[in-house]
Amino acid sequence: MKKWIAAARLRTLPLSISGIILGSLIALSEEHWNWVIFILAFLTTLFLQVLSNYANDYGDGIRGTDAERIGEKRAVASGEISAKQMKNAVVIFSVLSAITAFLLIFISFRENFGWVLLFIFLTFACVWAAIRYTVGKSAYGYAGMGDIFVFIFFGIISVWGSYTLYQHQTFEISIFYPAAAIGLLSTAVLNLNNMRDIETDRKAGKLTLPLRMGFETAKIYQTILLIFPFILSSIYLFEIGKTEWFRFLFLVLLIPAILLVKTIFNTSEPRLLDKELKKVALLTLAFSLILGFGLIF
Repeated sequence: MKKWIAAARLRTLPLSISGIILGSLIALSEEHWNWVIFILAFLTTLFLQVLSNYANDYGDGIRGTDAERIGEKRAVASGEISAKQMKNAVVIFSVLSAITAFLLIFISFRENFGWVLLFIFLTFACVWAAIRYTVGKSAYGYAGMGDIFVFIFFGIISVWGSYTLYQHQTFEISIFYPAAAIGLLSTAVLNLNNMRDIETDRKAGKLTLPLRMGFETAKIYQTILLIFPFILSSIYLFEIGKTEWFRFLFLVLLIPAILLVKTIFNTSEPRLLDKELKKVALLTLAFSLILGFGLIF
C-alpha cells in the first residue's frame, strides 16, 4: 500500500484543490453554498489528481523518461509497480472520478439539461487530459502542450466550473479573472518542473516549453506566470466593486513570489530548482485561500 500512496503523490493535492477552493469561496461570497457539492467536487478533484499522477508515472515509465529522474523516484521506472498494474490503476481511478463527477452533475444540474451535457463533456475531457499528458503516441506533454492544458483544466475549468456548480442562473464573465490567475500559477508549477527536468527531457525527446525556448528564457516566462495573477485578481476586485483594503491582502504573497523569482534567476543548475516546486504549489494554495476568504468578509 505504501508504494501506491507514494505513487499517488498526494503532495500535489494542494495545487489541484486550489481552483476548487477559490471557485467555491467566490460562490459562498455570493451566498451560494452546498456542502454536498463541495465534498463531491473535492473527491472528484482528488481522484482526477491521483489518476493524472498514475497515468504520468505509467506513461513516462514505459517511455523510459524517468530513468534518470531528478527528485522522488517513480514507481514504474523503479520497478516497484509493474506497468500492467499501473495501467489497471489508471482505469480504476478513471471510473472513480467519473462516478463522483456524475453524482456532482446530477445534484447541481438535474433540472437543466444543457448544463448536464456540458459538464458531462467536461468530465470526459478532464479524464482524457489526465491520461493523455504522457500516455500514447500523441501524448501532448511530449509536444510542449502541457502548459495550455494545465492553464485550462487547473485554472479555467477548476475555478469557473466549481463556481458554476453552485451558481448557474447567470453567467458571470468576471469569474475568468481569478480563474486565469489560478491557471497561471498552476502552469508555473509545471514550467518549474520542466525547467528542472530540462536535461533528462532532452534525452527522452520530451519537447517541453523550457526545452524549446531555452533555460534562460524559461526564467522570464516563469516570472510572468508568477506575477501576472496578482494583476488579474486586482482587476477582478475592481470589476466586482469590492475594493476595501482587506480584499487585497493576497498581495502580501507578492513577497514570496518575488523571492522565488530571484532564486530562479540566480540558479544556473536546473536540478537545483527541485526544492522550489513545493513553494510554488503552496503559494498557489495560499493565494486561493487569502483571495477567497477576502471576498467573504
